[in-house]
Amino acid sequence: MLTIVFSIFLTTSVSADEVSPTDVSGATTVNTAEAKALFDEGVYFVDVRKDSDWEAGRVPDAIHIELKKVFSDETLTAEVEKDAKVVIYCNGEKCLRSSQAAAKAVEWGFSNVYYYRDGFPAWKAAGNPVE
Repeated sequence: MLTIVFSIFLTTSVSADEVSPTDVSGATTVNTAEAKALFDEGVYFVDVRKDSDWEAGRVPDAIHIELKKVFSDETLTAEVEKDAKVVIYCNGEKCLRSSQAAAKAVEWGFSNVYYYRDGFPAWKAAGNPVE
């Protein structure tokens, strides 16, 4: 019994420290300066964070499609054309949602996917606009 409890503890500890991949196959990874340049171009930003994070602050005019509730080919296509540039972000390198969403978007045929791994915390820390 003690072994099982200890194993669960170790699994939970490792999961909490998991970091998102640095790259997503088929997507272009961007840093905060590159994300800001894309924002200035008017590129679509898709926020895949949970509702409470979205409500607390976001990139202006970002489209909210929560990964774990409604993110699908249909919901993304309803907002963004498959050949349009789209930046996908969440809560930084400890948030796996943006990498998962970027991989799905590529799989669904989106051809200009930008994976913003550093996410909203880095965006805000850089003094970029938020709403």
